[in-house]
Amino acid sequence: MQIAYLASQVTLPGSPTRRPDAYEHDQMIEALAGPLDAIGYGLDAVSWDDERADWSRYGAVIIGTTWDYWDRQALFLATLERIERQTRLFNPAALVRWNSHKGYLRELADKGSRTIPTLWVDKATPEAVAAGFEALGSQDVVWKRQVGAGAAGQYRLSPGDRVPDMPHAMMAQPFLPAIQTEGELSFIFVGGAFCHALIKKAVAGDYRIQSAYGGVETAVVPSEADLAAAASVLALLDEAPLYARVDMVRDKDGGLLLMELELIEPFLYPLQGPKLGPIMADAIKRRL
Repeated sequence: MQIAYLASQVTLPGSPTRRPDAYEHDQMIEALAGPLDAIGYGLDAVSWDDERADWSRYGAVIIGTTWDYWDRQALFLATLERIERQTRLFNPAALVRWNSHKGYLRELADKGSRTIPTLWVDKATPEAVAAGFEALGSQDVVWKRQVGAGAAGQYRLSPGDRVPDMPHAMMAQPFLPAIQTEGELSFIFVGGAFCHALIKKAVAGDYRIQSAYGGVETAVVPSEADLAAAASVLALLDEAPLYARVDMVRDKDGGLLLMELELIEPFLYPLQGPKLGPIMADAIKRRL
């Protein structure tokens, strides 16, 4: 049986538009290919927008490094629904649709998850940005796209800063100092079970923890309290997805706040979790 790993033109090897952090795609393929082969499954990396792809020839499709979907969200979601009509899709299209707009954070907060205070703005005009400092009670605010990932179109602003052009619907959150001290904690779950955890830290002078900006990742063994906080977020879903990454940051009271629940195309950090491949292969086999 063949399994398709859904990628993108900006992550596939040999692409003229390949992202500088696309080596993470290579790490995921290397982590998954061997364990899947050991149980009789082949793995093909296919761009999600490849019009020639015959999805029906695959026993399952796993959404992987689709790291350009946010600028073509409607097409991406329609493609996933078409794939799902032909084969098994992980994670499911309905869950991806829900997770593709960061408004899901409001729903999780309503269900009891501890989230970062957030202001939702359809158009981030200079007036809206100025009002945001007062509304959030902070002089240090991070603006993010409501549909986006990887810090694309993200800005950290203080009063008096020039307001950049932000053509998309945005969300604003107070900057949390723990990002630059402890870093962002990521908890990887497969089939609802905890797999591994890590801390992502930005380079000196920056706050963006992604590897594209020089961020560094270190494996950690989380405390029982921290792991319970991450697991409590996943427990709010109706059923456990094949894979999930819970990104959290520490609040001033020592507890963790949810930054993102990544269910679409998260990098799962196989170098920090060397058992990821076999665990994923086993979870896929059980679901098929």
